[in-house]
This record gives sequence, structure tokens and C-alpha cells, in this order.
Amino acid sequence: MTAHLATAGATLRTFARRSWRRRTAGVAIATAVGLTATGCAGAGSFTDGGSKAVTIALVSNSQMKDAISLSGQFEKDNPGVTLKFVTLSENEARAKITASVATGGGEFDVVMISNYETQQWAENGWLVDLTPYMDSTPGYDANDFIPTLRDALSYKGGMYSAPFYGESSFLMYNKKMLAAAGVTMPSTPTWPQVAEAAARLDKPGVSGICLRGKPGWGEVLAPLDTVINAFGGRWYDENWNAQLTSPQVTAAVKFYVDTVREHGEPGAASSGFQECGNLLSQGQTAMWYDATSAVSVLESPDTSTIAGDVGYAQAPSMAKGDNGWLYTWSLGIPSSSKKKDDAWKFINWMTDKKYIAYVADKLGASHVPPGSRLSTYELPAYKAVSSAYAQPTLSAMTAANQLKPSLQPVPYTGVQFLAIPEFQDLGTRVSQQISAAIAGQISVEDALKQSQTYAETVGKTYQKEG
Repeated sequence: MTAHLATAGATLRTFARRSWRRRTAGVAIATAVGLTATGCAGAGSFTDGGSKAVTIALVSNSQMKDAISLSGQFEKDNPGVTLKFVTLSENEARAKITASVATGGGEFDVVMISNYETQQWAENGWLVDLTPYMDSTPGYDANDFIPTLRDALSYKGGMYSAPFYGESSFLMYNKKMLAAAGVTMPSTPTWPQVAEAAARLDKPGVSGICLRGKPGWGEVLAPLDTVINAFGGRWYDENWNAQLTSPQVTAAVKFYVDTVREHGEPGAASSGFQECGNLLSQGQTAMWYDATSAVSVLESPDTSTIAGDVGYAQAPSMAKGDNGWLYTWSLGIPSSSKKKDDAWKFINWMTDKKYIAYVADKLGASHVPPGSRLSTYELPAYKAVSSAYAQPTLSAMTAANQLKPSLQPVPYTGVQFLAIPEFQDLGTRVSQQISAAIAGQISVEDALKQSQTYAETVGKTYQKEG
């Protein structure tokens, strides 16, 4: 433990540098060192793959796997351009893509990133401005992107990544299970109502609810941060004083941990997006609070036993309402790529309206990547399958306010993350504490006490700059 804390302190002290470029590079290098030390490895290799190959780093979610399965059509339409995919789990993708792009490694020509990274990396000069490409590509129509996503991926008037799919968060549930138990779910439930329903639905072989517990700032902290917001909590006050041991945050985290420990899925401390999706789609949990993009898995008869029997409610509220997050997996071109034009050809293919229609035709409308373009919701095939969740998705995405995530003033933006370079490392460390509490290894109070120490170290660097 002493060695771990010393490493954490050394890593967090690198954040005292004043420029965002250096801060983010420090995170990337520290992450890369951490991965080397622990022996982590992802799928695929980082070789160039040939002088004509465009190397693409993707998160290994279902919609991305669909794109890979259809990519032969891209190569057919673009003779001489071959594609090399490197697919990674979410945590590995964040770490390895950040390390490569921040250090100018040049391994990747296209990277899958999010609205957390895009503006920061654009400021650092690590990404290519895609607006000139978008404007010169007939029919691409960047104005068709959902406005909140377009704004989140823009920096000084240019878009630096293109959304593949967008999401907010809502509560998903098995309508037949709730009906059998006599449970009625409001369209805008409170968290206590959800917990009460989970208790009534919990039975041998079926958990009442599935909530992420897997370590990672993009895993357990994604839903948990919206619960903290709902309870009126915040990471920092307006003067960068850490607030992770405040009564509001403590109540929110204790609620989350107690709910998943008492009525959640087995092995919750290692469950993430994919694990919870599998459990709900196979009838092994009754409810799941998570990303709206999960509809692609839940509503596909190929992957779900409850397709057509899923109910949707807005992100649960407490002191604060409208708690859905705003997130997108998007595609960008690192400035270090030597194949920028061919890289854009692939991004154009994977984020264009025509791709969405192509997916609907080849794989079925339930496989369409949701939440990126307004026109998706006017596509006849998609409208036919999305009547239950299209409006809840759009409502959640448009209501999410990254500029005011909490009831009280905060010095940062972001709903399910803090849009500061340090959060990739800070959030991961805090998530490890929360996951340990879910596993029953430490108390919530001890987890938050340690998390507060991490957060204070980061907060002090901003106070010094102020």
C-alpha cells in the first residue's frame, strides 16, 4: 500500500505543471508506464500494417464490431486503401490511445475518442481539424449531428472528431418482470423508487438491478457521478476544494454501493457496460441504469431474449433532475498520422448518413448506431423499431447540461466526468476505491477518505494557478 500511495503521489504531482499540454502528456506517460509495470496488453498489434494500411483503434463495443464486419465494402469502394483494426476494451483503449497520441507515437491513423478528450487534445494540437474535410465532402452534412454533440466535439469553431454514436443515460427494465411483480415504473423515477423496485424484483437467479462496479473512470464512475449529481454532490467547490467526503457525496456513494451489494448482480465489482447488457438481455437482471446506446443490444432479436419487452425511464432524480449524461464515441485523426486523407475517407464512411442506412439494410435497424445524427430518427426502418426509446434518448441528450452538472457551482464541466486532463488518472484511482467498497473490501467512508486525498492533490494545482 505504501508503494502504491507513493506512486499515486508522484503521478499526481506531475499535474502541477501549468500548461494543459504538459498535464495531459503527464497523464499519458504515467498511464503508459503503469500499463507496462502491470503487464497489461490489448488485442491487436501496433505495427503499421503496410504502407497503404490505415490503422484504426476502436473500442470493442457491439456497434464497432458491426463496422468492422462491414468494412469490406469500404475497401471495395476505395481501391488501394486497406484497413487494419486494433480493438481494445474501454479501459485499455483510453490508456493506449492517450499514450500514443500524446507522445506523437504515430501508431494510429484513426482513433476512437470521446467528448472528454476531443477539446483538450484539440487545444494541445494533437488532432486534425476535420471541418475542412467535412465541408469539402459532398453530402456529409455536419449540421445533421445532434447539436449538443457537435458542440462537445468542437474547439474554436472546428470539429476535431466526428461522432459515431452518441448517448445519454436512462433506466432500462424488463417490462414482463415488473408486471409480474406488480411494479409500476414512473417515466421520471427517483432513486429511492428504483431501489424499492430492485428489492421487490430481486430473487434467486435474477438480480433486481445491474449497476456498473468495474474500476475505470469511464466504467463505475460514469453512472455513479450522475447519482452524485442527483444527490446534490460535486467533486469540487468553485474554489477547487475537494468535496468527496461531503454529506451529499457520501450519501450518494453509500446509496449506490448498498443498492448494488444488496440487490445487484453477482460479481458487481467486475461488471461493466457489456456485462450488465448481457444480464438484462438474457433475463438475468430486471433493471439496468446505463447508456442509451444499449438499445442496440437490448432491442436486437439476435442478441436479446427480451427485445420488444424493454421499458425506458429517464435518469433517476433526487435533489436534482435531468441527470442523464452526454457522451459520444467519436473518430479523430492524430496530427502524427501520415495518412490523413485516407484516414478521413474511413471516418467519412463510418459517420455518414449513408453508413447508418447501410447498417439498417445489412444488419437490421436495431444495429444502427444511435444518437449521432438527427436524420437517424427519421429513417423509416429505424423509426419502426425505435418507438419505445427514440424520444427518451433524444430528450435525455438534449437535457444534459455539461456546463451545470450539479445543483451547486463547480469550476469544471462534464456530467459523468470532469473535463480536466487529470481526470483520466484521478478518476481511475477513485474508481478503484469505489470498486473495492462494492466488493466489500473497504467501507464507503474509507474509500471516500482516500479519494478525497487524491482529489485534494489535483485541486491544489488549480488553486496555485488561480
